[in-house]
Amino acid sequence: MDDTDQKLISALRHDARASLSDLALLLGVSRTTVRARIERLRRAGEIIGFTVVLKEDALADPVRGLMMIGIEGRGADRIIRQLSGLSAVRGVHSTNGRWDVIAEIGTATLEEFDDILARIRRFDGVATSETSLLLNTRKSARS
Repeated sequence: MDDTDQKLISALRHDARASLSDLALLLGVSRTTVRARIERLRRAGEIIGFTVVLKEDALADPVRGLMMIGIEGRGADRIIRQLSGLSAVRGVHSTNGRWDVIAEIGTATLEEFDDILARIRRFDGVATSETSLLLNTRKSARS
């Protein structure tokens, strides 16, 4: 992936509906080049899809946070499945280092947020956790 591909991906993250003409102008290449690069990135699996973010999606989670989870034993797959089944969990990430899994959580109220944290802490195999509330998002793949 070269610098032009990186710029193309950045532009698509900002506006996935940008026209080929606008992208070509921004990148200083032809529309045909933009089309070919997008197709190549899709075939290579670098771009796996496009999405729409609705205003209501952004407003739906006024309380958001990241819960870092330490898992004892070999229960990571089971806990990831359990986390994925919770409607308040917006994302689940495996990681290295001190924490085994990071869960992105979004709720309407602090009380709901506290309830979901308590529920997750009761999962069999969750040894430790640490949670940080997200105060402000300056850049997101969704925006």
